[in-house]
Amino acid sequence: MRVGLVRRRRYGQAMLTPFYKMHGAGNDFMVLDARTTPIPLAPPRIRALGDRRRGVGWDQLIVLQASLRADVQMRIFNPDGSQSGACGNATRCVAELLGRETGRTEISIETLAGLLPAERLPDGQVRVNMGRPGLGWQDIPLSAAVDTLHLPLPGDPAAANMGNPHATFFLADPGALEARTHGPIFEHDPIFAAGANIGFAYVESPDRLRLRVWERGAGLTLACGSGACAALVNAHRRGLTGRRATIAMDGGDLVVEWAADGHVLMTGPTMTAFQGMVDLELYPA
Repeated sequence: MRVGLVRRRRYGQAMLTPFYKMHGAGNDFMVLDARTTPIPLAPPRIRALGDRRRGVGWDQLIVLQASLRADVQMRIFNPDGSQSGACGNATRCVAELLGRETGRTEISIETLAGLLPAERLPDGQVRVNMGRPGLGWQDIPLSAAVDTLHLPLPGDPAAANMGNPHATFFLADPGALEARTHGPIFEHDPIFAAGANIGFAYVESPDRLRLRVWERGAGLTLACGSGACAALVNAHRRGLTGRRATIAMDGGDLVVEWAADGHVLMTGPTMTAFQGMVDLELYPA
């Protein structure tokens, strides 16, 4: 198979499927390659694979498929079985895998949110162009026509869509709102027509934010690439930062820039934790 994976093979009576376990700043993924051979997946199987005690465990499951528009199509599944439109850290990991496979530095990746160009940099990091943020209330989407810079919620968050809907709370001190407690409450607030990822940001300086994100369908993660992009966009809109800042997250740092052309660039590390083989038939179909 591609990207260094071996083909599905039988081991006794089992048909084993290879995978990569990767992470970007601690945001971790199971990557399956279905470009040439379909892989049977359904929400019960996805949820079982995502269990960190009884399955493989990950923040998102990434399935690579053939694309007519880009180098690869990437489908993104959350541990609850739902799909995400985009994932910045996963995009960077996939770009690193395909870069190793092809020897190229520039990779294009198709997602539900559109085409995301990525570049492998000389220092080993990977940069992805996450596109232009959606800032209108319909873009988020919200259930009512309100100012996305000041949502009518306790804590006065701002909203932006970076391939996924995001709301960012700016805290007076790092512990003002506990992400694990307040994240699931705001994720399902009726104002968010499709739910939302909830970020809790503390501005340390005009070029540095501290951020934790409760991800829609996944919960609290060590890093969230699209959440980091949304936090920088919302912070700049509020006049709290410049157009470029380091976003410090529990799993590591990402650098985000809202370029003059309106595109948001996100740069950070990738890491392959291990390669493995899984018998999908052991998990519910």
